[in-house]
Amino acid sequence: MTSKTKTIPMIKTILYPTDLGTHMRPAFRFAVSLARQYEAKIVMLHVLEPMSTTSQRVMETYLSKKEAGKLRDEGFRKVEKKMHKRLSQFCEDEMGVPPEKCDLVAEVVVVMGTPAEMISQEAEEQNADLIVMGTHTDTSLNHRIIGSTARKLTHFSKIPVLVVPVYE
Repeated sequence: MTSKTKTIPMIKTILYPTDLGTHMRPAFRFAVSLARQYEAKIVMLHVLEPMSTTSQRVMETYLSKKEAGKLRDEGFRKVEKKMHKRLSQFCEDEMGVPPEKCDLVAEVVVVMGTPAEMISQEAEEQNADLIVMGTHTDTSLNHRIIGSTARKLTHFSKIPVLVVPVYE
């Protein structure tokens, strides 16, 4: 009988996707805790969902491609700014460290697409070893029928997903 040598996975990169909800701090705490324990970097991700077909048609009717592109780029910058602000606030509130001395997150990424698919894709592109994300604990019928991003992601992600329950 031969024994196979199994290696313990090393966590070097943690992907932390956030919907920028004000209640997601517990999930980020987990990401920070794990990053510290494993001396890993955190990549913070936000996925902007694409506009509906109706919204796209309205934009095309009233704006040129250049104007629409400028509007989209401004939206991305606003989201990035909000992410950096939240990160700075976390550093000050929870760690007592000024933002410029806080090195929790190696990169802030904003992409557009379907959340579960984009999170999985970004995790692979970043060579993430773990995805840490929060999930709402909404038990409404609508939520159970449609399902959460975390639930969808756990069904097809090739990368382990740590789901942190977040109660509002």
